[in-house]
Amino acid sequence: MNKVAQMIIVLTSIGIISGGLLAIVSGWADPLIAANQKAETEAAIFRVQPDGKKYQQVENSGFELYKVMNENNQTTGYALVYEGNGFSGKIRLIAGLSDDLNNISAIEILEQVETPGLGTKITEEPFTSQFKNLETNPKIDWVKGEKPDKSNEIQTITGATISSKAVVAILNDGISRLKKLRDNGGLK
Repeated sequence: MNKVAQMIIVLTSIGIISGGLLAIVSGWADPLIAANQKAETEAAIFRVQPDGKKYQQVENSGFELYKVMNENNQTTGYALVYEGNGFSGKIRLIAGLSDDLNNISAIEILEQVETPGLGTKITEEPFTSQFKNLETNPKIDWVKGEKPDKSNEIQTITGATISSKAVVAILNDGISRLKKLRDNGGLK
């Protein structure tokens, strides 16, 4: 057998074995990753809705949504999990919304792959604290290089304007879909 055929057989065998091992590891790790992601989302629900004591997932909404209730089973608000594109990839966040959907109680970034040291500042204070008690009517807006002067504005992060604007766009899109769901009688 010539040298080229031997190399092809060896490399093909290595590729098949490596692919099989990766499939086995992926099959083992995927349920653990999903369980950890679910646990993190559950904990985040109560961080963005601090008055909540329990929650219930809203089925058939088309996106991940939780109704948050107090100890008397009265709805205190909603926890909206939504994602969209950032500068470097997907940003997945959770927002706590009032029962009337007109105010944000808090947000938290659940997943992101933004630029370390710049875009990752969307996960930190003081950026995230700007969303506490932020009004959603009219849509959330942003300003660059100046202090916000309206109750629906946040200030972008210098050097991470695209990531900051992406968070605002993701929130506006998710809240808009949530309001349409409410207007169509989907929030019961």
